[in-house]
Amino acid sequence: MPTVATPTDQEIARDALDRLPPSATLEQMSEELALLAALRTAEAAADAGRVVPHDEVERRSALWTPK
Repeated sequence: MPTVATPTDQEIARDALDRLPPSATLEQMSEELALLAALRTAEAAADAGRVVPHDEVERRSALWTPK
């Protein structure tokens, strides 16, 4: 079975920017790249087991919302 090459960060960034419309501003491009970076960080945390169980998320979110 052939191995699939993992895209580099530059390739991921270029692909993300290429998906934006030609009218996208530098701010929109920056936000897109910041989102990708945050997702990469979250994936690494999840892979390392640094997650909050679903029931704990429900308990915490109940404190944030009005009844």
